[in-house]
Amino acid sequence: MKIFHIPCLEDNYSYLIVDESTKEGAAVDAVEPEKVLQVSNSLGVTLKFVLTTHHHWDHAGGNEKIKELVPGIKVYGGSIDNVKGCTNAVENGSKVHLGADITVLALHTPCHTNGHISYYVTGRENEVPAVFTGDTLFIAGCGKFFEGTAEQMYQSLSVTLSSLPKPTLVYCGHEYTVKNLLFALTVEPENIKIQQKLTWAQNQRQAGQPTIPSTIEEELETNPFMRADLPAIQGKVGRSSPVEALGELRKWKDNWRG
Repeated sequence: MKIFHIPCLEDNYSYLIVDESTKEGAAVDAVEPEKVLQVSNSLGVTLKFVLTTHHHWDHAGGNEKIKELVPGIKVYGGSIDNVKGCTNAVENGSKVHLGADITVLALHTPCHTNGHISYYVTGRENEVPAVFTGDTLFIAGCGKFFEGTAEQMYQSLSVTLSSLPKPTLVYCGHEYTVKNLLFALTVEPENIKIQQKLTWAQNQRQAGQPTIPSTIEEELETNPFMRADLPAIQGKVGRSSPVEALGELRKWKDNWRG
């Protein structure tokens, strides 16, 4: 299994997942289909389907176009998310197979949108799995609560995604990492791992390189929205439960100007 970043729009990422033995591929959030096809064609990859995380235009906006460009391509999206161009609806637990070795498991991770899906992707036994989290989990951050509640985001982050194997690679929908880590430092100024990751991320961006992927383990160590269970974070935001702390953190971030 190989994964390729495809920078799109201003700060979005699409991704190409490739099964190496069959050269079959799947695109995640193919908002600019021509860019996706340019990469797949250059690699000799046959694009079989699109995985759409949620209905927002900067993720689903290329679905109709890619169906024109690749006749017969399947477009997967959450069953309750009204994804433009969707041909195959998925729910929590739905599985899709790619090539000889890759399995995609749909995880319902609502809040940013009601039907948001994260896609957990596994290859051969010796390969590290990956999860494509759209706008639910960002590196050191989380999506705005446009359609859901703090309770839903807590379930999505701290129950569903946190339960994945710690080495799982995290591929999110936007390059927000540096700003997210700067905010994380206002919550946990003494957290050395946040300080170290911020320095690394700033160097990556200065070199024109992505800060993605992260891992579930790194997020549990550096992402305040995945650390709302900690008494120190609850104390910092003046709340006594993880869900309340998560909601308060989101309010802080919404009003934070960096």
